[in-house]
Amino acid sequence: MAMVDQGTCLVVDDSRVVRKAARRMLEKNGFTVKEAGDGAEALAACRAEMPRAVLLDWNMPVMDGMEFLKAARAEFGPDHPVVVLCTTESELSRILAALEAGAQEYVMKPFDEEILVDKFTQVGLLPEATA
Repeated sequence: MAMVDQGTCLVVDDSRVVRKAARRMLEKNGFTVKEAGDGAEALAACRAEMPRAVLLDWNMPVMDGMEFLKAARAEFGPDHPVVVLCTTESELSRILAALEAGAQEYVMKPFDEEILVDKFTQVGLLPEATA
């Protein structure tokens, strides 16, 4: 059975290891993956070619996830790209701030493929699994 093309997901993280792990999970689920090492690179990538989704790390040098999120929403509007914020922050107020700033969903680090697929399904990036 051919994998359905889910479009492009931009993985934004200052950790090459995290980007590589996320890339593996996403490609396995039909996404074309592009990578950026910080929010400034991610913004440039979105301007060059709008991804369907962004898996966005919170804590990064140059421009962090929150700054990217605010800049992207100001420039591209509330719905594109769909942003899933990736964070070690478990503080609810921080998570709510991210959702208010325009993230559609968040995932806690460390995450595995099951968690990632679940979050992407919740925001409509992946179809519901049919049992």
